[in-house]
Amino acid sequence: MESFGHILRQYRTAAGLSLRDLAALVKFQYSHISQVERGERRPTQAMADACERALAAGGVLVEAYLREQAGDTDVRRRSILQAMGALAATPAVDRVVGLEALRHGLSAAVNVEYDEWTDIVAAYGRSYYQQPHDHMMKQLGRDVAVLQHQIAGDRGDRRPLLLRVAGQLSVIIALGLVASGQVMAAQRWWETAQRLADESCDPETQVLVRAWDVVNGCYDGRSPEHVVSLSSEVLPLLRGQATAATCGLLAGRAQSLALAGRHAEAISTVEQLGSMFERLPAETVANVESLWGWPEHRLRHTESWVYTHAADYRRANLAQERALTLYPASQTRLRTQVQLHQAAALIRSGCVSDGLRLAADLLDELPIEQHNEIVRSVARQVTAAVPETERRRPLYDDLLDRVRI
Repeated sequence: MESFGHILRQYRTAAGLSLRDLAALVKFQYSHISQVERGERRPTQAMADACERALAAGGVLVEAYLREQAGDTDVRRRSILQAMGALAATPAVDRVVGLEALRHGLSAAVNVEYDEWTDIVAAYGRSYYQQPHDHMMKQLGRDVAVLQHQIAGDRGDRRPLLLRVAGQLSVIIALGLVASGQVMAAQRWWETAQRLADESCDPETQVLVRAWDVVNGCYDGRSPEHVVSLSSEVLPLLRGQATAATCGLLAGRAQSLALAGRHAEAISTVEQLGSMFERLPAETVANVESLWGWPEHRLRHTESWVYTHAADYRRANLAQERALTLYPASQTRLRTQVQLHQAAALIRSGCVSDGLRLAADLLDELPIEQHNEIVRSVARQVTAAVPETERRRPLYDDLLDRVRI
């Protein structure tokens, strides 16, 4: 059976058209058409229809496209069924992993064109703030085991989507490891996430995984200058586009600059972030319950961090008050982090006892299951704000004991 590309070349040459001639008629790049003819790139319905009209092929090109598309669907279905069947039949595999593999296989048998991985990623973005950490990480590990087998078994046009999904799920795993204090393991997952994103060739995912790495570099013990340098490497990828990933990268860069004591640059970056935030799509701003959105409270949180470190307490207070009114109930930890910024501001402005007491009260009020390494990292910034001459206070020793690793 001749391929669509081979048939297209026959009709094009019979019409006496060069690649550039046909490109001008169908409004596709001539290099794109050349790749389709050589079998290096798959045609789309739009290309098949446009070439059909331009070459007056009597339905032959559309028929060839549909025949090839049906064959691709069968190949995709077989690859999923084989991968999922092999995983489910592995004796040592986790029972829930095996059941999930069978479920994916059933879904593919019914409708292989529907890919639920995008929905799964979105669900994890919501559950990150809502589900108990251990439960989420256990289920995430099972889903990644299934995804790994699908990637290994798919070399077709679905592979970039699977790689993109794997990169995003790797971000959630890395975030969970940072929160539990497993910094070395988290760094390996950040590196894996970046490799997956790069292989997917999706610019948004490439920025997203690096943006979250930069943000978490402000909490995981890496030097601020190292994190600033990392953010500088990502800046050329932004291309001026207003996305959640872009805002995340600028937020992490602003925070790391503040930690490094480069306050003028941090303030400039947070102002740039504010301008970028104004350009975000409404649905991105409205997605307040998901890891993948970028609502206003993230902007105010970043402002609170930057202005507190820069000793601009008026603007810090405005940002803190706004953030605390915006946080949904599911994000108790983030609310506590902003309140810890307030404690640090009190200490830096000379109210050492009040700041230490506020920080201790905040940690006591936060449910124990909400305590993680990120909260402790912000609390350690409170202890770091205490002047050397004031560190003999019992309140200081008490707070220090609470936040030691």
